[in-house]
Amino acid sequence: MKHTNKSRGFTLIELLLAMGVFLIICAAMFSLLQLSQQRYSSETQLSGTFQEARLAMDQIVRDVNDAGYPSRGMFASGALIPTTSYVAGPIAWSPNYPGTPCSIGATCTTPGDFDLILETTIGGMVSYIRYQLIGTTLMRGSVAKNGTNPDALLTGSVMVPFLLNVMNQSSGVPIFKYACDTPPPAGVTPCPSAPSNYNATTNIRDVEVTLMVKTQLVDAQTGQVQIIELNGRAHRLNPSN
Repeated sequence: MKHTNKSRGFTLIELLLAMGVFLIICAAMFSLLQLSQQRYSSETQLSGTFQEARLAMDQIVRDVNDAGYPSRGMFASGALIPTTSYVAGPIAWSPNYPGTPCSIGATCTTPGDFDLILETTIGGMVSYIRYQLIGTTLMRGSVAKNGTNPDALLTGSVMVPFLLNVMNQSSGVPIFKYACDTPPPAGVTPCPSAPSNYNATTNIRDVEVTLMVKTQLVDAQTGQVQIIELNGRAHRLNPSN
């Protein structure tokens, strides 16, 4: 009895078609994988930049909130105490420090849009803290008070990088904006830009802080750097002196 084997393999055309479909599926999978990696890289970089800016914002707000302690009024009236034992004002100024406070936005060099000097207590010692934008680097420095103009003390090696890639100056956006105590009913309002009785540094009540920080590398998806903006408001709690 004769048996006929009718089974056969795939033809060359069928194999080529199957291979083509397989390659198309692989290409789509690798494309999706690459897109996923780019998105992950972008989000990781953006998250890191945001975290650095947020930590910097928290530190600045905390320093402003704590500035002004201890004031001269906390010591016995008439007592002879060294000027290094108390703060002249929560926010230091230049020029004329520690004489008559200068006018914010008029005669003051500091405080300014990108430069702020605080007078506070660090580790039991009355000290100065300075935040100053130099180029795209926000610098921070601190030094014990010794009666000298803090603008002269807080320069050079005393200042260290605090936050990189700060784009405020190139964008024309001030890092620091000041609100001053004014008579009722106005209350706390933006400090006048013209000299008056209410735009001295001792009248500053609130400091609005804006940080514009760009990512270190270009975005893998868009090919452009990304910029994040953080806003915070510090409220001076201690007396002006």
